Amino acid sequence: MIRAKSVKKSEETRERILEAALAVFRERGFQDSTMREIAAQAKVAVGAAYYYFDSKEAIVLAFYERSQREIVPATEAILDEAKTLEARLKGIVGLKFRYFAPNRSLLGALSAHADPLHPLSPFGAQTAAIREQDVAHFARAVEDSKVKLPSRIRPYLPRLLWMYQMGLFLFWVYDGSEGQRKTEILFEKTLAVVLLTLRFAGLPVLAPMHRLAADLLDAVYGETSEAAQ
Repeated sequence: MIRAKSVKKSEETRERILEAALAVFRERGFQDSTMREIAAQAKVAVGAAYYYFDSKEAIVLAFYERSQREIVPATEAILDEAKTLEARLKGIVGLKFRYFAPNRSLLGALSAHADPLHPLSPFGAQTAAIREQDVAHFARAVEDSKVKLPSRIRPYLPRLLWMYQMGLFLFWVYDGSEGQRKTEILFEKTLAVVLLTLRFAGLPVLAPMHRLAADLLDAVYGETSEAAQ
């Protein structure tokens, strides 16, 4: 009983520090914030802040992980309910825009860390589990939608859709238009292009292009189509 209360208190303290850090990041920016300011915001000692998170980067990774846990049920509900690839992609990406809207400026600051060697990079080793779960959702969206593509290209489509999503997010975090209206237009128009491309991608007349595209994807991802499957 005592141990359970202690664990609960520890979890509550950790969550309070995380929330305080996000508030400080939004106000001061990630680079200019300090662990001392975060501790003050959370009303804990600096040592306590470091006990739960050994750096600002660790706090951001915890934010990424919590966000993923919270967003997965809604994502899976979209995949269960939507019947077309268009509806699924609109649902998945739209959900993330809404979820991350309160922290859009923070994500903008973090977008500078795209180098895969940086711990906060969405392309790095420390975010691999989150990235792969995201790719898996796109894989399910593709599979359930019965998209027809050449066998060498199809295994890469979920990852390409994830990259498409990341491009949209990069535009979104820097979009200064009212209500990020330009992002809405970009998403609408580019999604139409993506869907039209997929609709015609399986035509036999495009076989030479299929081979070139497959060779390019193999080269970029450093794996054969068999490995990707």
